[in-house]
Amino acid sequence: MSAELEPQSPWQTATIIRIEKRTPRVTSFWFRPSRPFTHLAGQHVDVRLTAPDGYQARRSYSIASAPEAGAGIELAIERLDDGEVSPFFHDVAEVGDEIELRGPLGGHFVWQVSDGGPVLLVGGGSGVVPLMAMVRHRTLRNSAVPVVLMLSARVWDEVIFRDELIALDDRLDGFDLVLTLTREPAKRPADHSRRIDVAMVIEAIERLPKPPALAYVCGSNAFVSAAAQALIDAGVPAGIIRTERYGV
Repeated sequence: MSAELEPQSPWQTATIIRIEKRTPRVTSFWFRPSRPFTHLAGQHVDVRLTAPDGYQARRSYSIASAPEAGAGIELAIERLDDGEVSPFFHDVAEVGDEIELRGPLGGHFVWQVSDGGPVLLVGGGSGVVPLMAMVRHRTLRNSAVPVVLMLSARVWDEVIFRDELIALDDRLDGFDLVLTLTREPAKRPADHSRRIDVAMVIEAIERLPKPPALAYVCGSNAFVSAAAQALIDAGVPAGIIRTERYGV
């Protein structure tokens, strides 16, 4: 992830104020920073853990909460068994614990309602997190900007923010959710059970009143490469596609 704003974003202490399990492998942690914190939907923070012997481990996490949400910032952290940071949060961290974080960081992969639309969001697995901040931002601003979110997960129980997203979809206010499961049949009639492909992208775009003005793709490196190419093959101009890649 970009760290272009690091010189203006010194490390600070943040306190865990809430913990909520999202899926079997993803848990949300809310942090209250010790200093004023203002971010844009799509930005991330760096988290730093320091061991008793002085060893430090760092990890970047996208912010899931909307800028207007208040009550701390939400990070949805996926457990990686071979990770240095995520096991600490899943196995050790408790409400009241203090950690170090730095941010907000990143200025490319952001969206504000003033940017307009229509907007096409495409997420794979935990890649939905910064996109969720954008969706929540739109909702809290009572925006009518048309947005379609295409979200791919392996199975139904691994769809992060699933119930909240379905509830937003049910509002019929210009936000549309397209879910696709790659390892089990779709649960909703309009959803899919395959990897995101050109036909699926074309179908999603048809839900918008006109072609997207902006597109955001986030997920693993392999997912982003495949999904961005599907968008291009579906006629989305490469110049409007912004990408964020997790891992390698």
